[in-house]
Amino acid sequence: MKFELIATSDDSRARAGVLTTGHGKIETPIFMPVGTAGSVKGIHTRDIAEDIQAQIILGNTYHLYLRPGIQVIESAGGLHKFNRWEGPILTDSGGYQVFSLGDIRKLSEEGARFQSHIDGSYHMFTPEKVIDIQRSIGADIIMAFDECTPGDADFDYSKKSLELTQRWLDRCFVQFNKTGSKYGYEQTLFPIVQGSTFAELRKIAVNHVKTFDAGGYAIGGLSVGETEEIMYEMTEVVTADLPLNKPRYLMGVGTPVNILESIDRGVDMFDCVMPTRNGRNGMLFTSEGTINIRNKKWENDHSAIDENGISFVDQYSKAYLRHLIISKEMLGAQIASQHNLAFYLWLVKTARQKIIDGSFLNWKKEMVIKLKEKL
Repeated sequence: MKFELIATSDDSRARAGVLTTGHGKIETPIFMPVGTAGSVKGIHTRDIAEDIQAQIILGNTYHLYLRPGIQVIESAGGLHKFNRWEGPILTDSGGYQVFSLGDIRKLSEEGARFQSHIDGSYHMFTPEKVIDIQRSIGADIIMAFDECTPGDADFDYSKKSLELTQRWLDRCFVQFNKTGSKYGYEQTLFPIVQGSTFAELRKIAVNHVKTFDAGGYAIGGLSVGETEEIMYEMTEVVTADLPLNKPRYLMGVGTPVNILESIDRGVDMFDCVMPTRNGRNGMLFTSEGTINIRNKKWENDHSAIDENGISFVDQYSKAYLRHLIISKEMLGAQIASQHNLAFYLWLVKTARQKIIDGSFLNWKKEMVIKLKEKL
């Protein structure tokens, strides 16, 4: 994998780059639609590529391991062949999902023992096993196995958690270097910077991950309950010390405002379920603010969903989409999800253009004001 910086902002840390993988190029900054179980909920891969114009999507190790199972994916020739997505794929390690299981998971030096949320069966994830699973899934970019520390954890817990994550990371790279790609193209392992809400721990984590000279670096353990101010502060602490010539991926973030503020702080890659999850519940993101399409004010509004929208679904009227959402028609969730994803991709593409032409910071300030509006 190769990363090339194309432009940097003179008055912020914002960067524009090109990431080259075995399945094509990715122009950064980029938003990556979340395809947890091998699909972006309700959206065909053709529309993800051609209408939404996504350049990379996510899969999740935990969910794909449990269902359909790694044997099925291997027999298909990897996730690309299984879901017919021809572009790059990134897989999360499953650490966040195991963390989210709460009482039905137990951490040890060896790894994480957990119960399946599907049938209650017991499983064990170790750093080695997670690397092997991601080799079988075949994503272009894979994540190290980590403990996602809760946002309200105290310093002592966060320090012990980080130390465990660091030992697991060492084991991840040993296993990664011992194994090879199963499908004939390069895979790249990203370490994850943890450290909770403590700048001291985040700096220790950055120094540790840099020793691996990885193809890129992820920032984890944010957007898990801490305030936005702390999230931005920790992002600044981490990006200040990460290598300039490698991509930075802020995991699980976030709102359109979060994304612009994080681009401003030097982040290149983002993912979040918000565009699809909120879309299914009737929340639309637009360049002029957010719309709750369930509100009665839209009941007889026959104007386009988004006059500035770039997706073909934006031609539908607000009244029609409200009818579909209120009626719990599947098409309503599909339209709202597709609109939101297309907007997110438009947002990062426009941010990239503004970085290149030198107007990013002023544009960002104007956009943040608009994006906070409730229409």
